[in-house]
Amino acid sequence: MRSGIRAFLTILLLAATVQAQEKKLKVYISADMEGVGGVSTWQVQAAPDAPEYEKFRRLMTLEVNSAISGAFEAGATEVLVSDSHWNAQNIDIEMLDHRARLVRAFPRPLGMMQGIDDTFGAVVFIGYHAGEGTPSAILSHTMSSARIFDLKLNDSAVPEAGLNAAIAGEFGVPVVFLSGDQAIGQQARELLGPISTVAVKQATGFYSATMMAPEECQRLIQQSVKRAVEGRKAMKPYRLTHPVKLEVTFKNIVDAELVSYLPGVERPRGSTIVFRARDMIEASKFLEAVLGMNTFPRNASDSEPKR
Repeated sequence: MRSGIRAFLTILLLAATVQAQEKKLKVYISADMEGVGGVSTWQVQAAPDAPEYEKFRRLMTLEVNSAISGAFEAGATEVLVSDSHWNAQNIDIEMLDHRARLVRAFPRPLGMMQGIDDTFGAVVFIGYHAGEGTPSAILSHTMSSARIFDLKLNDSAVPEAGLNAAIAGEFGVPVVFLSGDQAIGQQARELLGPISTVAVKQATGFYSATMMAPEECQRLIQQSVKRAVEGRKAMKPYRLTHPVKLEVTFKNIVDAELVSYLPGVERPRGSTIVFRARDMIEASKFLEAVLGMNTFPRNASDSEPKR
């Protein structure tokens, strides 16, 4: 009789554990600034020394808060935000929704996706921009506007959204939403499938765009993130086959020359290097190390990094 009761209680405990796991929903938010509503240039809005930077770091924070609210309305139990623009210290932590946690500052091994793992159920991209060389796209670049001309994974050119989606895919987590201009929305849908996107501005060039009011951007983001997270099971992770072929074309041929000195690096063309990584984790670490050298301050007297 006692053994039967113990067995029954064990079954109840296991059922409760499974139910609790099913109810737990973690959402990861990676946030950049170039794709935030109202941003047109680095010189005026999106660089730490720009005259309107304080205003636009606040607007970046409010767009992130809108995404956080949408995620919690969709049933999220935990939200992790990755500040991923410039020096990764842009989001106003005093204004950040208190329910979320925040990853700040570079360098970090997974770059714009630091903290992602297989316990998350969905990924959201806020304030993203199109890849280097994209026409009619605000501040289009890939990882480094000063150093990288092209970035390919397994022979396919990808914007930052593609690189970061592949890192999330390594853990089996799908990207469900992206905000930015219309150009990155199109690139993301072509690469990742029918993800939800919000165009917070219509770009007509590298700097010029037609904008909407910040409150409208935030409203659309909140509503769309809620729907996207609710429909997350319809989205597939962006998984790459292994090994991962990482191909980087630099704007400066000397960068490629120096990186080619590293073991395991090929140099098929003057400004291009190839590194074959075991997976996206290794690919990310390699890329972060290459881009981070001579970028970050090494003592208190050094200046802030530019990424």
